[in-house]
Amino acid sequence: MKEASTIAISSAQEYIKAPLLYKGKVREIYGLGDHYLIAVSDRISAFDWVLSPAVPDKGNVLNTLSKFWFDQTTEIIDNHVVHTDVDLLGDIITDREIMKDRFMVTKKAERIDIECVVRGYITGGGWRQYQQTGEINGHKLPAGLRKNQRFEQPIFTPAAKNDVGHDEDISIERMKELVGAELTEQLQAKSLQLYNYAHAFCQDRGIILADTKFEFGLIDGEIILIDEIFTPDSSRFWAKDKYELDTEIDSMDKEPVRSYLASTDWDKNSEPAPLPAEVVEETSRRYREIYNRLVLG
Repeated sequence: MKEASTIAISSAQEYIKAPLLYKGKVREIYGLGDHYLIAVSDRISAFDWVLSPAVPDKGNVLNTLSKFWFDQTTEIIDNHVVHTDVDLLGDIITDREIMKDRFMVTKKAERIDIECVVRGYITGGGWRQYQQTGEINGHKLPAGLRKNQRFEQPIFTPAAKNDVGHDEDISIERMKELVGAELTEQLQAKSLQLYNYAHAFCQDRGIILADTKFEFGLIDGEIILIDEIFTPDSSRFWAKDKYELDTEIDSMDKEPVRSYLASTDWDKNSEPAPLPAEVVEETSRRYREIYNRLVLG
């Protein structure tokens, strides 16, 4: 990626002359008539809190990496991207240099309120479920699996989306009750196809895609891919040379932030203190590294 930036954008509002429709933890959605403008800030969150300060280059990486993957996967499924050309927006963007790599103009889709999660390895929340029940989201799994072990075939483990609080892990049968059997089967098939494609792509670059999540929408009844895809915020990436069973693998994302917070006495119920400069710097470096390894080889 380009030379590291020292500028961090906590919000894009001052750079966009369009109505703000929604502000999430990281993304902001603006109205452009028939389209949306989705801007990606450098905000970083953990344990349902937006932290300070923002992390330089994080938004650029999330946006440009998503654009890269959307381009790579068009033969598998259509997506919501219209363009990412700042010059096409005229005076809607007030600072083109700052905003040029951190936005997408997208189609308007009806969001399907299911987070489509694919797990290729048993780790994280999936591992915790397995230890307690021998299952993950209703998938009955063999006894004796080890932490971080690769599944013979990746599994689809959906979650019902909640705009407030945590998404709710559900079984495929429950998903069918919520959105219908036909749509469930289509989303499962597309999710697994996308995961398998990206897993092979990442393997060639010395990276393991352990798990990931997708969001889909509908336009005129057709399924399209929306939001983000195969970024450090939506996926768990491991360096192949650090892969081990029965341990906590240092993932290639905001792990420095999580590790730092875990080392403090923060109660997770009150606003956390600002992150130290070295934690912000290391997190920024990791986001740039995953971009460089995936896109530049």
